[in-house]
Amino acid sequence: MNSDIKLLLEKVRDGKTSIDEALLEIKKEPFEDIGYAKIDLHRKVRQGAAEVIYGAGKSAEQIIGIVKAMQKSGQNTILITRLDENKAECISKEVEFDYRKEAKIGIVGKMPEASGRGTIVVATGGTSDIPVAEEAALTAEVLGNKVVRLYDVGVSGLHRLLSHMDEIMSASVIVAVAGMEGALASVIGGLADCPVIAVPTSVGYGASFNGLSALLSMLNSCASGVSVVNIDNGFGAGYQASMINHV
Repeated sequence: MNSDIKLLLEKVRDGKTSIDEALLEIKKEPFEDIGYAKIDLHRKVRQGAAEVIYGAGKSAEQIIGIVKAMQKSGQNTILITRLDENKAECISKEVEFDYRKEAKIGIVGKMPEASGRGTIVVATGGTSDIPVAEEAALTAEVLGNKVVRLYDVGVSGLHRLLSHMDEIMSASVIVAVAGMEGALASVIGGLADCPVIAVPTSVGYGASFNGLSALLSMLNSCASGVSVVNIDNGFGAGYQASMINHV
């Protein structure tokens, strides 16, 4: 059951909230139409996580309007993905938030306390994969997870990965981020006893086809328990990892 609804019901049980007040809270408008966007205010109730703002393709003014509407509805922490530096500068004049340039992520409000059952490990094949990995790691942290980062541990120097066996074996979920031939996911999948989410990146030389080579390699992994998200989709991997870690 969604934690917010459970908390509300517990307040009713304990006499801290009346039945009518609780009913009003649940019956609040499921979305708010602000003209250029219909903000899904019930998503946290349905899915356990509030709507995330996809920054690419939206103007700074539109993002500001969506943020303010979400804050008005009681959303304390808001994640903005694919946010470029110029938009972030404009938004910062109207909204106080933390901008992470490398990951192109904006975080409005405080980071929540970790509520997941274990640790999510985010590993990269190389340093060039870090921007996508940071999108995954920050997404997971905003959704209430403890994250351990293992960066530049690719298969071209396998000893680097093997030096982190304690972190790998104690993880509840691992996000493996790699470009080139995408071999990192298969190697980690053969070492770990938890779900592995593979993220192919568009890092690599010409024949990597902007991440297609890594995508196909990861889809054809011989390691059991490896799932794959789209090319450069760090957000999708971080979100899925959070869902697994909260089961």
